[in-house]
Amino acid sequence: MNVISIQSQVAYGHVGNSAAVFPMQLAGIDVIAVPTTLLSNRPGYPTIRGRVLDVQLVADLLRGIEERGAVEGAKLILSGYLGSADIALEVADFVARAKESNPALRYCCDPVLGDRDRGMFVRPDIPPLVRDELCPLADIITPNHFEFEFLCGAEARTSGDLVRHAGMVMARGPSTIVVTSAELADTPDGEIETLAIERTSAWRVRTPRVPISPSGTGDLFAALFASARVRGAATPDALGYAASAIHGVLERTAQRGTEEMRIVESADVMLEPKRRFEAVAIATP
Repeated sequence: MNVISIQSQVAYGHVGNSAAVFPMQLAGIDVIAVPTTLLSNRPGYPTIRGRVLDVQLVADLLRGIEERGAVEGAKLILSGYLGSADIALEVADFVARAKESNPALRYCCDPVLGDRDRGMFVRPDIPPLVRDELCPLADIITPNHFEFEFLCGAEARTSGDLVRHAGMVMARGPSTIVVTSAELADTPDGEIETLAIERTSAWRVRTPRVPISPSGTGDLFAALFASARVRGAATPDALGYAASAIHGVLERTAQRGTEEMRIVESADVMLEPKRRFEAVAIATP
């Protein structure tokens, strides 16, 4: 089983491909990792070295893996942080070519754009391209609550809002939308929700809120969910597994008191989460 993962890469810490590759490999998936950035570490530290890659370099890497037959052998393309508008367009071209070459290939777009605490943290020309070029090509998208509201252009305060607004987004392409870090009117205190919505079904899973917010949790969740789907799990099972596994990683990280997620140390809980949180079906219109 092969997955092509197109995301940022850091030398220190766990975001982008540096968060996503190991969990997928742990699940027995051969990951073809294409970087969009090469950075010393994520933003948030006193210094950061490296840069967003030149679009021609990313294009060459993508063309090179096509020449090696990676597209024909892949089950899924996963994309995350892109770094520039030019790279976003190049990735869109690659995905379109790949899906034409391999019609069974699925595309999971994690629209890494921003969050509630910081707002948009990418260049202003990137979000419209993710919404209008990449998401229509996707089979699965995994926005956080903030990113979902941008993609649908409306506030979502209840699960009903999420389901209704998801219909507008699905009309433009994706058949599965997973909304992470959802904070809804009926979300119990001390919990966080993740919802998966398809055309005729929807599910939610609630997990206890862990009092830390390390970077890369969205990247890790997308990798866990995608790996479960690639291995044949149905959407609600993949949702419950990914939410349970990431909760285990966050608990381990909180116990260690580190800023970066303890991903490698948490291999055991990603393989077999110690606490399982099941996805529950919710009503759809």
